[in-house]
Amino acid sequence: MSEKTSNPTNTYTIPSVSITTARSGASSKANVLGMRAMQERAYAKRGEQYLLIKSPPASGKSRALMFIALDKLNNQGLQQAIIVVPERSIGGSFTDEPLSQQGFYWDWQVAPQWNLCNAPGVDEPRVAKSKVETVRKFLESDDKVLVCTHATFRFAVEELGIQAFDNRLIAIDEFHHVSSNPDNKLGSQLGSFMVRDKVHLVAMTGSYFRGDSEAVLGPADEARFETITYTYYEQLNGYRWLKSLDIGYFFYTGPYVNAIAKVLDPALKTIVHIPNVNARESLKNKEREVNEIMHGLGEWKGVDPATGFHLVLAHDGRTLKVADLVDDSDAAKRSKVLSALKDPAQKDNRDSVDVIIALGMAKEGFDWIWCEHALTIGYRSSLTEIVQIIGRATRDADGKERARFTNLIAEPAAEQSAVAEAVNDMLKAISASLLMEQVLAPRYEFTPKNAGPKDGFDYGDDGYKEGGHNIGVNQETGQYHVEINGLITPQTPEATRICKEDLNEVVTSFLQEKTVLERGLFDKENTLPEELTQLRMGKIVRERYPDLSDVDQEAIRQHAVAAMNITQQAKLALAHADASGSGTAQGNTALLDGVRKFVNVRDLDIDLIDRINPFDAAYAVLAKAMDEKSLRQVQASIAAKKVSIPEDEARELAKRALQFKNERGRLPNINSADAWEKRMAEGVAALARYRAQAKAAQVHGESRNG
Repeated sequence: MSEKTSNPTNTYTIPSVSITTARSGASSKANVLGMRAMQERAYAKRGEQYLLIKSPPASGKSRALMFIALDKLNNQGLQQAIIVVPERSIGGSFTDEPLSQQGFYWDWQVAPQWNLCNAPGVDEPRVAKSKVETVRKFLESDDKVLVCTHATFRFAVEELGIQAFDNRLIAIDEFHHVSSNPDNKLGSQLGSFMVRDKVHLVAMTGSYFRGDSEAVLGPADEARFETITYTYYEQLNGYRWLKSLDIGYFFYTGPYVNAIAKVLDPALKTIVHIPNVNARESLKNKEREVNEIMHGLGEWKGVDPATGFHLVLAHDGRTLKVADLVDDSDAAKRSKVLSALKDPAQKDNRDSVDVIIALGMAKEGFDWIWCEHALTIGYRSSLTEIVQIIGRATRDADGKERARFTNLIAEPAAEQSAVAEAVNDMLKAISASLLMEQVLAPRYEFTPKNAGPKDGFDYGDDGYKEGGHNIGVNQETGQYHVEINGLITPQTPEATRICKEDLNEVVTSFLQEKTVLERGLFDKENTLPEELTQLRMGKIVRERYPDLSDVDQEAIRQHAVAAMNITQQAKLALAHADASGSGTAQGNTALLDGVRKFVNVRDLDIDLIDRINPFDAAYAVLAKAMDEKSLRQVQASIAAKKVSIPEDEARELAKRALQFKNERGRLPNINSADAWEKRMAEGVAALARYRAQAKAAQVHGESRNG
């Protein structure tokens, strides 16, 4: 990972991620049954009643489900399989597949009348309800597989009842559309299925965190699922062609259509997502925006009658084929363009289309393997949506070596009156960038110091050394084993699972808390790292996992902070090495080199990790790249929001002070030169004030009642 120094729009840029892969070919190699690495891992757990598959876009989840479903139907005694997808276009992923030709035992077949995604009529309530009758007929038939949308399935469950689906497999694709919120009907229906316990469930998702921070499953329900995780790192490392992925954010001034030419390279296969008409960046006229983007590409030469694609003569003499998915004024015209994009005969033709311009379409489930550049204008409020858009460019394709995601964002200019809104977008973009770094980084396996070597990990030429700075690497899974002094080990299976599988979800919640970002990035003078790593992260873990013990909550907090800070410090170490000319990191070893640099300098202990501001690396890039006047104004606007210690924070500080007393034999001193000790003492004093106020109010209330 490294930061970018050049900027095609202007001098302002915010951190970008760049990863280089090993291109081992492992993620596309098939075994004797025709399964790729992720599918083989999922199939190994096919006997589980509740399965959750977390795997990036393009890793083969649809095919994995076919293998599992066929085994459940043929070997596990289930009557039928119902595949539930969020929108009709994704239903195409589940059409017939002759799996036996690659060595599997059975073929995947869906009778045409049972693929309701192909049935006429948009998926609004009236039409979805008419499809319920088809679901009823399917349940009464001897046929094996039905494909429908989330909406159709919801209505069918409401109408037919939970028990109608007994002894069947229900597979939910793009599971992040579901949530444990009682208002989310599909989420509460799944809860009811689990209470009755008479179905098998397979849930699949490419971006498990929801963009609105809503939990997908309640902790008790989630604990019943067997999780199969296949990481971005494993997938990208195992590709044959794609060797690097860049994720960058650029600021622009003036109308975006003037700046877009600087980042829209007509030589790259590109999907452009223009802003929603209500967004700050929108020109409020989507047709004009599409025309101006095409004008920037070259001279318009008409429309291809066969495909509906616009033909644009580029400045280099090539004729570009541009698909417009924004114009919805003519349904027949739009349908022609969509059909041309989905034409199976063109799937392997790199030159069938050059640029796709979209607004709400061409996101999840949209499969164009040749896409090299996903260019998005304006910030997207949902991190899930960003991950899905990036997923459009991360398909592996013959000769495609580099992919990139670029987000154009309106610059927070110093004289801008709406500076707060601009800063807000900027914070969200940085949050997304940091989250993608966590998602793309290898997974860490943390243990206390001298816990011994772990099976499957390579500790270098000298092997594992007792008392040494050990870093183990598992090339197969892309995991790093890192030892940390004073690290708390989770006590229960649930906390162990969270530390192993869900740290990214905890980090997501942390990064989506606006105050955390504001203070960590722009109010460093007044914010101690421990306020972020201990108080804020501690609060997030307690709210997320209220039923776990204090020890387990602290273990999860420590693991999440360690995962984030080690990735960020590795990135910082690489940036310093590059700046001094001593950078030797090559290819897929880059991040590992950074981790080694950070770990080898000192003995890692949890107190040291807690004393690192998680946003140091991001700030180092910002401070270099951003106009100083703007930076100062942003800092001033955030510092001005300084508030007194809230009661819940005072209570947490007092708890930390008690720990301090147990370790040192005295309470923290409010006049201490150590800033964190002083802050704990301030928390104790603030909590005493809150208690005194509460007591006074109680006495006052009693005297009035008396």
